[in-house]
Amino acid sequence: MKARQDEAKTVSAGAAGELSDIQTLRSRARKDIEDGAVTGGYAAERDTVVRLLNEALATELVCTLRYRRHYFMASGIASEAIKEEFLAHANEELAHADRIAARIVELDGEPDFDPRTLTDRSHAEYVPAESLVSMIREDLIAERIAIDSYREMIQYLGANDPTSRRMLEEILAKEEEHAEELSSMLPDLSEKRRS
Repeated sequence: MKARQDEAKTVSAGAAGELSDIQTLRSRARKDIEDGAVTGGYAAERDTVVRLLNEALATELVCTLRYRRHYFMASGIASEAIKEEFLAHANEELAHADRIAARIVELDGEPDFDPRTLTDRSHAEYVPAESLVSMIREDLIAERIAIDSYREMIQYLGANDPTSRRMLEEILAKEEEHAEELSSMLPDLSEKRRS
């Protein structure tokens, strides 16, 4: 009997380093069950987080569209390899958008896919660009914007929403990879132009 009592008092990590016993955890889980994944321990301002994530969603969608345009419009020396990178980046940006939209729903929000306001909400711009070099430059600028805005969002979230923070950290790592790939393409193109 004593072993069972001790077992029942086993603690789990809670918010701010405090520990809750099993009964308290179970009781809190039953309270406000209609809130789904958002429990009483959620410390962030949910409406603000949903707004920020909708801005990130718009950014990813605009980047997807710009990369796809660049994929179809790229031509000239070395364009085939670069086109494949544009397509790969477009698909990765779309996957980011899907993850962000899913997280918005988990937070009991609504992902905003309204095309009429997409570019207004996006941190990155939709610049069609004409030449292969200008396409790479515009995509690199957009990646750098995403890097800075996601870094700020991550800092804002801190420990208040670790799930959204980790998701954005993973997306940020991919955006940094995209920026490095694009940056490395520019000297290659300059060399090929001189040849």
